[in-house]
Parts: sequence; structure tokens; C-alpha cells
Amino acid sequence: MRIFVTGASGFIGSAVLPELVAAGHQVTGLARSDASAATVTSLGAQVVRGSLDDLDVLRSAAADADAVVHLAFKHDLAFSGGFAEAAEADRVAIEALGTSVGGDDPTLVVAAGLAGLSPGRVATEADVALPEGHTAPRVANTAAALAFADRGVRASIVRLSPSVHGEGDGAFVATLAQVARDRGFAGYVGDGGNRWPAVHRSDAATLFRLAVEKAAPGSVLHGSAEEGVAIRDLAEALGRRLGLPARSVSPDDAAAHFGWLGGLVGMDIPASSAVTRETLGWTPTGPTLLDDVEAGHYG
Repeated sequence: MRIFVTGASGFIGSAVLPELVAAGHQVTGLARSDASAATVTSLGAQVVRGSLDDLDVLRSAAADADAVVHLAFKHDLAFSGGFAEAAEADRVAIEALGTSVGGDDPTLVVAAGLAGLSPGRVATEADVALPEGHTAPRVANTAAALAFADRGVRASIVRLSPSVHGEGDGAFVATLAQVARDRGFAGYVGDGGNRWPAVHRSDAATLFRLAVEKAAPGSVLHGSAEEGVAIRDLAEALGRRLGLPARSVSPDDAAAHFGWLGGLVGMDIPASSAVTRETLGWTPTGPTLLDDVEAGHYG
């Protein structure tokens, strides 16, 4: 297949590209800088220069492809207070990609998230994300992506764990590690029994390949190799690695202690991937989250 990938040089994209190339696909990656273009080329893919704002570029690249894997999101803008603007850019990009993708079996796979799907119980692929709170626009975007299944596109979404981990990860767990360094201890909220699902980036890459190759129209897939890792266990592992104690932070102090991550670190959001594994034959084999912490990938 001819596959166009946005976010191609990012932490997840740089694992997805070689996974697709190794499977024999012809891959093109979006790159907005010389450094990103060099990364895409080094991973065996062709380069299309542009960004999520270059809609004509997105339409043209999608039209030349049999499938699109949409991984890009303006995280830097979102995490600096511009979530609504980042979500709007994502919405417009998904519309451009979904309406333009070519081929005899036009395929669209869009990355989404598991956080907040069904707090307090194990989420499944059957759960429908509710457009509530500040993340509502992005939830609406994933629903819009799935709606392309009614327009002749083999559209699916991959809901990723909040921790897609591995060497080079700079997201949530890396932030927790930096907060621990800054505060002098590795924190968890309350008793720390709340859980996050997790997946190694190599397993996430395999899942995106399988989604492109096999997912039925309208599929909701879960990228959770581990159903739930207790945050206290994560904090204690980070503490051991950093030479710091692990200590509870009260829920009332979570926002002040963890900053922008304060609302997420205390959430209990385990998630199953049983249906995904059965339907696609996905069998995660990568290291666990705590394995990666112990290996020193977070300090």
C-alpha cells in the first residue's frame, strides 16, 4: 500500500514508519523542518514538506495514497494553553485527509486517547467517549474521523494509553520524572492505587500497521498492552531510579504539585485491549512501563 503518515518524525511516528516499511509498504511522511525531513528519510520513507496548517499539501499527499495514518497533533500549543486551537487544527486536518484519501480501498487511521474514557473502571473498545470538559473538541474530532466509514472510507481510531513509553519518551512519564527532580521526591496522589494503561512504542507501531492492513470500517482499537499500572508503583520505580523517596500528595495539592499534569495523575483509567487483540491478532511483546523506568529511560 501507499501510506501517508502525519507526525512521521515524532516519538510514535518514528516507530510507525520503519514498521510499515518493513512490511513492504511505500511510505511518505509529513515533515515541517529540515531535521524532521532527515529523520523521515533515515527511516526509509519519502518526504512531503509541510505542516497541519498546509491543507492543500495534506489533500494532495492523501490523494496520492491508499491509506493515511494521522498521528500529528499540536501538543506544544495544547499544553501551553491553546488546546482549543490545537483541536481545531486537528479537526480541519482530519476533514482534509478523510475527504481526499485515494486508492481502491481508501483507509484512514487516526490516533486518539484513552485517558478519561471511563474513570474508575476498565474501559473497553465498546465505550463511547463523551465530549465533556476541555477535551471535548478532540473527542468530537475522533467521532468525525469514524464517520468517514459512512462515506466509503475504511476509517478507524487507535486510542492510545497515556503512557506510550520507551527510550526518548518526553511525555507524561518524563514529566512525572522531572517533577520528582524538581520537588525532591516522586509523587503519587492519595494512596496511589489509581491505574494508567501503558504500551511500548514498538507495540503501538505494530498496532497502527495492523489497523491499516486489517481494521474494519468504524473500528475502535485500544493501544493498551498493560491494562493498568498503579501510579504508586510507577512513582516508586522512578524514585529508585532517581535516588529519591516516593511520597503521597493530597488530591487538593495535586494541581500545585504536578502542574498541568495534576488533573491526570490522580485518575484511575485502566483499559482493556481484548477486542483489539482478538480482531487484529495484536500481541504486544515490548518491555513494560516499569521495565523502561528501571532501564533508565526516564533518568
